[in-house]
Amino acid sequence: MKSFLPGLLALAMVACNPTPQEKQEKSMTTTEVAMETGSDPHSYAKAEAKVKHLNWKAEVNFENKEIQALAQWDIEAQAGAKYIFFDIYDLEIDSILVDGAKTDFALSTFDDHLGQGLRIPISDKAKKVSIYYSTGDDARALQWLDAEQTADKNHPFLFTQSQAILARSWVPTQDSPGIRFTYNAEVKVPSDMLALMSASNPMEKSDDGVYHFEMPQAIPSYLLALSVGNIEFEAISDRTGVYAEPSLLEASAYEFADLEKMVQAAEELYGPYAWGRYDLIVLPPSFPFGGMENPRLTFATPTILAGDRSLVSLVAHELAHSWSGNLVTNATWDDFWLNEGFTVYFEHRIMEAVYGREYSEMLASLTRAGLQEAAADMLKEVPNDTKLKLDLEGRNPDDGVTSIPYDKGYFFLRLMEETVGRERFDEFLKNYFQGHKFQVMTTEEFITYLKTNLLSEEEYAAVRVDEWIYETGIPDNLPAVESDRFTKVDEVLASFMNSGSADIKATQNWTTHEWLHFINSIPDSITAEQLAKLDEAYAFTASNNSEISAAWFQPTIAANYEAVYPKVESFLVSVGRRKFLTPTYKALLGAKQDQLARDIYKKARPNYHAVSRETMDDLLKWEE
Repeated sequence: MKSFLPGLLALAMVACNPTPQEKQEKSMTTTEVAMETGSDPHSYAKAEAKVKHLNWKAEVNFENKEIQALAQWDIEAQAGAKYIFFDIYDLEIDSILVDGAKTDFALSTFDDHLGQGLRIPISDKAKKVSIYYSTGDDARALQWLDAEQTADKNHPFLFTQSQAILARSWVPTQDSPGIRFTYNAEVKVPSDMLALMSASNPMEKSDDGVYHFEMPQAIPSYLLALSVGNIEFEAISDRTGVYAEPSLLEASAYEFADLEKMVQAAEELYGPYAWGRYDLIVLPPSFPFGGMENPRLTFATPTILAGDRSLVSLVAHELAHSWSGNLVTNATWDDFWLNEGFTVYFEHRIMEAVYGREYSEMLASLTRAGLQEAAADMLKEVPNDTKLKLDLEGRNPDDGVTSIPYDKGYFFLRLMEETVGRERFDEFLKNYFQGHKFQVMTTEEFITYLKTNLLSEEEYAAVRVDEWIYETGIPDNLPAVESDRFTKVDEVLASFMNSGSADIKATQNWTTHEWLHFINSIPDSITAEQLAKLDEAYAFTASNNSEISAAWFQPTIAANYEAVYPKVESFLVSVGRRKFLTPTYKALLGAKQDQLARDIYKKARPNYHAVSRETMDDLLKWEE
């Protein structure tokens, strides 16, 4: 691919490999020094100088699987500042300029979680830092997919996943959720492909493969996002739409037909949507999460394309992040529950507004059961991670991505709603979002705000706020959830366990959530023969619904129901969503199917994103 970075200084030609002389010059201006992290234990950034705006110019090279780029930062330095610090991970730094003049720089010793600190000398009058660089082979945020790994199998694909601290592997940045910046970008890709970012986006391909982006609202680094592929767009409303590979576009547009209704419901609850457009892209199946709340462009897994719109609560969740997380952001990853607990609460409120209380309470019931099971397991292994306020110093912040910040956070907020009444609580949340928009929040600042603006001393004590936030486990005032529809599901399952006969008629109009409750409630004592009867009646093994498949694997693997193993293998090889991978591989290990798990993983691993690979490598004690 011909470089499109003309006009750059010869000393910073990032579109070609440096000559031996350039390598020698670089080594003469680069040193390694000891560096401490800043106030955020997962970033080397310091308060003395912070970034304000990024002007990013990049070329995406699929042949070499690298991005060659210039990151030009507008900065703001405090009086007396001598350095500005950035975070990088496996970036090849070619050269650095401060206000147009080349400068030397220093790197910290490499850390497996943090990468390296990049220290650049500045004066307190400095305005711009320009970093010429290219991404390395171990850019953990990037997944380069060959054509055969995509839905249409005719073009390669690239997508990023920056959360929690992976943005530093494709952009030199101050990679802390507590530091926000605006950005614009110019990106060149092959002319038959479309580039999209967490910014203003094109709706069709350009003739020359060059795209321009603008993000005028300030965001933290973890919300930087890029996707490149053979992608098309279909509008759903004037401000919402969906991107996908051509073969998935019609199904995706059908699945997300209620996007505009969801946005309107969210606005009615907690104030105006602040990001302009709300679009969604369906990524290839290796995407490691259900969704990622990149502003203006939610990244979504194709595993939610159930064909019946039954899994769109995930979309409600990512939309809710446009307020909780994107608008008001956790200051550090120890405060992660401030993003996710609020978002799960908001998600349930959106689902109630669009689909009704009966429907949303089924979701809440599943959430409650999952939380109790997860917390019981974690109390045996990592009890401190069952606290809402985490302590992740010295650890990968991705360790904090459990059901605790999401679901314990949700029930904590639900408990407050039930204590003070929905009207007071809604007014409180609306004022919280609007009063702190484009700001960061710590747990302690939130507690102060809570005491000042919502809870009296008596209510604070009744909720037991400190216990919920700072103590392990789930408090015994966990709100109850009642679902009449699940009561009927329980009756059908009990009838089967007593009689061995499956009631087909009673289940004809069940939603995905009812089926999940049914499967999740199957007793441990069930036999492979009984599972075969259920499978014959309800065709669970043949299901194309990923949520149902992943749930079905749990009792069947435990009971050594061999008929499911081919489906388990095809599922694990084709799906990269960590939510499904972790329990399925754990089930195989728990059933003493270690060799089967490793044989499948050997085939599947090349298709997984680094986020999923790291978790599975640890689980399976994998060594290449």
